[in-house]
Amino acid sequence: MASDSPSFDPIRFLRGELRRSLHGPAWHGPALLEALRDTTYNEAIVHPVGEAHGVAEIAVHCAAWLEEVARRLDGSAPRMPARGDWCAASGFSRADWEQALHDVEAAGHALDAHLAALPADRLLAICGEHDTHDAPLGSGVRLAAMINGVIQHNGYHAGQVVMLTKALRD
Repeated sequence: MASDSPSFDPIRFLRGELRRSLHGPAWHGPALLEALRDTTYNEAIVHPVGEAHGVAEIAVHCAAWLEEVARRLDGSAPRMPARGDWCAASGFSRADWEQALHDVEAAGHALDAHLAALPADRLLAICGEHDTHDAPLGSGVRLAAMINGVIQHNGYHAGQVVMLTKALRD
């Protein structure tokens, strides 16, 4: 019996979730790029909450992990991001801030392109076939879980950016 309802396409679903986590509309509030673009350079380089990372550092961190997940979708072994997990924003210029915004967007587009080219059956493959589960590294999990993890990562950090920016403005 033929069905009038479309079949579920997990790649299409994950691409939509990735897009919403970066560009919106996100269910939880501002998406990552919306939150980052609402932050000025002067706000981005400040640490309003003790030793917590500032917005500029969060932006570079998010770009780094988007790049790393895209690299893994090509079959590369898990490792820490090429640009490192966290950067120090001391000496972070206005041009660095603009570059960080560009890098988050570009890394999101690159990940989306890698995801679009991924056969759906690869979503069940383990990232780092012979690696044991390493939560901070994000290895030893199915590719679907890793992609979902970076989407959640975007939402988590979007919330931080909103709170840090609000703290500076209040």
